[in-house]
Amino acid sequence: MMQEWDVLIAGGGNAALCAAIAARRAGRSVLVLEKAPKFYRGGNTRHTRNMRCAHDAATGTLTGPYTGDEFMQDLLRVTSGNTDEALARMMIDRSYDMLGWIQEQGVRFQPSLGGTLSLGRTNSFFLGGGRSMLNALYRTAERLGVVIRYDHEIVDVEIEGPRFHAARVRTPKGHTRIKARTLVAASGGFQADIDWLKQGWGERADNFLIRGTPYNRGSLTRALINSGVQQIGDTTQCHAVAIDARAPKFDGGIITRLDCVVFGIVVNSNADRFYNEGEDIWPKRYAIWGRLVAEQPDQIAYIVFDAPNLEKFMPSLYPPIQADSLLELANKLSLDPKRLTETVTTFNKAVIGGRPFDQSEPDGNRTEGLEINKTNWAQKIETPPYYAYPVRPGITFTYLGVRVDDGARMVMANGMPAENMFAAGEIMAGNVLGQGYAAGIGMTIGAVFGRLAGEEAAAHVA
Repeated sequence: MMQEWDVLIAGGGNAALCAAIAARRAGRSVLVLEKAPKFYRGGNTRHTRNMRCAHDAATGTLTGPYTGDEFMQDLLRVTSGNTDEALARMMIDRSYDMLGWIQEQGVRFQPSLGGTLSLGRTNSFFLGGGRSMLNALYRTAERLGVVIRYDHEIVDVEIEGPRFHAARVRTPKGHTRIKARTLVAASGGFQADIDWLKQGWGERADNFLIRGTPYNRGSLTRALINSGVQQIGDTTQCHAVAIDARAPKFDGGIITRLDCVVFGIVVNSNADRFYNEGEDIWPKRYAIWGRLVAEQPDQIAYIVFDAPNLEKFMPSLYPPIQADSLLELANKLSLDPKRLTETVTTFNKAVIGGRPFDQSEPDGNRTEGLEINKTNWAQKIETPPYYAYPVRPGITFTYLGVRVDDGARMVMANGMPAENMFAAGEIMAGNVLGQGYAAGIGMTIGAVFGRLAGEEAAAHVA
């Protein structure tokens, strides 16, 4: 370890690597500290598939234009306006050249997937998925001379007023102190700290499943806030989706997510529906279902559908529960057979429409007369065999973090900008995502603010 680094980067995912590459390309010495072992490096980036960026025309991997104005409207819709609009607009504007820049770092894209994803026009998919994308960034960073240390966790920071001086780091060989001229915090959220989640969710958090690694515990977030950096967000706001209830407690990743809500109905442990399954196309509304399930008894629900829809979506790693009748299905799910049958029968009687089923846009096939109507993609559930997936809240990342300005510079509790501290990715995502989510935005936040943080940190050193 050299005596003092130009840029110290905490984290090992998309945001951290974009920052490291940008700073190193500007000629600065860069040290990346990844809390996880090498195999688990990259946090949630390992489990991603795509990135949402603005573009004015179709490309080889995108089917049409997706303007900055449309991107902004989508963001305002999913967050219900709970976003820093100026910061969000800056991010979207900078996303235009992000796809080109990230390909220059070795990342490759493939044509978008179809089905319920409906992302062919808006999102670029990584060839080989998130791990392949991550490996490409690491290869480039290492080739440029970025130094990377695994199993290194920043547990405290030395900050005097608005200025960072050094980090206290836990390593496999004990604790050490690392000095740097600038700090870029890109260390993810705190979703793996169940006790911290309980501060907002109470005992319900015991039933949450964490989609990523057990290493995202927010130790740097705590240290920064305790040292005078301004907090943004609260413990209840997060990216939470409905994932297969049979997934492991940690690191189930993308293969346990379920995209089949629009093809059936969702019932709780009382066999009652509790929300409109056809509110909007899936990429704009899938991230509400983790929170919805979290509000149900025992934090569990069941997606119920029938035979014609079995192969219309990407399945979970686990097979669906199958039965030849609703009564048999209810027994397998430990639900009240009479109540489940009543719920499905009542739903079927309320279905009207008849238009061709098209999951890529709201189709107007709906129910009428129910306490909770399904406003699109309503189909009768009447053709055996019947299927169900049990689902629980799957927490991807939390939105509580540190406030930044339009230069990715942290903001202190007194409202003044930090002198030499920057942040990117999930640790500052709450600036853009006050609530809600749309597919691919997390990677956009990480890449855009990561690159910006690296450039600004390098400029500060100069």
